[in-house]
Amino acid sequence: MFELKTIALFVITAIAEIVGCYLPYLWLKQDKSSLLLIPAALSLTLFAWLLSLHPTAAGRVYAAYGGVYIFVAILWLWGVDGVKPTTWDVVGTLVALVGMAIIMFAPRDL
Repeated sequence: MFELKTIALFVITAIAEIVGCYLPYLWLKQDKSSLLLIPAALSLTLFAWLLSLHPTAAGRVYAAYGGVYIFVAILWLWGVDGVKPTTWDVVGTLVALVGMAIIMFAPRDL
């Protein structure tokens, strides 16, 4: 159960980070309203808070989170940007997720 909660928290955290970065992108690159910076700032604040909820060392959390971030970013690429992931995107994502699992769930008493 710990593993599922950890992964779910990582996914929600990644969505908060991506939204927090995507909204300023829309403002800067697609001439959208600067009002998008308000929800972007709130989303990035949520992102930082969510990362603090993990019960393990911050460095380990940040390292493992990167693997889930890659997974969610590739899903964003496909779902929001409308770009189908390549085989290499999928392979890279799987490697990143395996790395995340090793970092977060490996036994620590070795």
